[in-house]
Amino acid sequence: MQYLSTRGEGAAVSFSEALLAGLAPDGGLYVPAAWPRLEPRDFNAATTLSQVARTLIAPFVAGDTLEGALEAITADAFDFPAPLVAVPGAGYSVLELFHGPTAAFKDFGARFLAASMARLRAPGARPLEILVATSGDTGGAVAAAFHRRPGIRVAVLYPKGLVSPAQEQQLTCWGDNVQAFAVRGSFDDCQQLVKAAFVDTALRARFDLSSANSINLGRLLPQAAYHAATALAIWRAEGRAASFVIPSGNLGNALACIWARHVGLPIGEIVLAHNANRTVPDFLAGERWQPRRSIATLASAMDVGDPSNMERLRALFPEFATLKAAVSAEVVDDSAIRRRIAGDFAAHGMIWCPHTACAAEVMARMPAARRTQSPWVIAATAHPAKFREIVEPLIGRPVPIPQSLARLYERPSASVPLEPRLDALRDAL
Repeated sequence: MQYLSTRGEGAAVSFSEALLAGLAPDGGLYVPAAWPRLEPRDFNAATTLSQVARTLIAPFVAGDTLEGALEAITADAFDFPAPLVAVPGAGYSVLELFHGPTAAFKDFGARFLAASMARLRAPGARPLEILVATSGDTGGAVAAAFHRRPGIRVAVLYPKGLVSPAQEQQLTCWGDNVQAFAVRGSFDDCQQLVKAAFVDTALRARFDLSSANSINLGRLLPQAAYHAATALAIWRAEGRAASFVIPSGNLGNALACIWARHVGLPIGEIVLAHNANRTVPDFLAGERWQPRRSIATLASAMDVGDPSNMERLRALFPEFATLKAAVSAEVVDDSAIRRRIAGDFAAHGMIWCPHTACAAEVMARMPAARRTQSPWVIAATAHPAKFREIVEPLIGRPVPIPQSLARLYERPSASVPLEPRLDALRDAL
């Protein structure tokens, strides 16, 4: 399997080369040169999440250096569950993706990427510098996955004052080979700094740079795996294709689900639940593509005004009519998030983080006729304990804290202030 840039320049590269590079030299994102085709029966022997991941990802690493290590890599990355839980009395289910080390869906992709990159480092090579921009959850997951990995350093860039206290603790509590930078700006500023670094000749001369954002191919494929496993479980039980509502910001999680469907998994509709950052919903409604400054919301990890993975989505569906048929999107503002958190706790006993509440709100708005056409699943992207200061006043009770988070809260934290300029990042690195 070979990979090409979405911008069409440069030679094809292998899976490992795409992982280590992160971003293509022309500034584009890597996508498969040809798509494999899979069917549900190809997964007959796959009964666990890690086995589904191995079966799904195998064609994408065919002929690559990592092909022989794929079983060990997926066993490492998928060693915690992603249960599908029926929401009492609601007529849909929730895919709980928050049972990993940092209680967010990004643990899956970050651990896969770390396990892969650790196997690609040659003895004696200069350190690999991982640059990661985060709106909250990515940085914590990447830091946890790469912490104390030999030969790898991590620089986490996050918008100062625009992540929850729990998220900031997860970003800044590591030390050793992980350094957190509090950027005086928005997530978009952090993301632009990372992209600029990858095409900066001075930085590339000094460091072996790579990324762990969802611009990296190694994040997307493992995220496609849990969508695939969920779809297969529903297909086996009901003989029907599952449909998904996915909280969306930088579009990595949603694109992963779209890729799973594209290669043949039994997935029906895919609906994107956005917060007040409405760049994607406006585009799908017929407006021209217009990235904009991000707006701070309760669902802070989705505060993205210029989502990177739209470039991959438009490469997959270059005709607007085809893209509009492939995916839809809705906007959920902060007032609706608050009402949904309080209302679903009262009605169903479910406690949502603000991001999952966006998906639950989209689900609640859906006409009954549409809801009965398919088994619906919403993706719960983070544990509500990461947003206690928002959730607890709305439900009137404490949110239980997972043991994995409690351990992180006990660690000392430190960060370095950073202006949103490339020269400042050069100096800091």
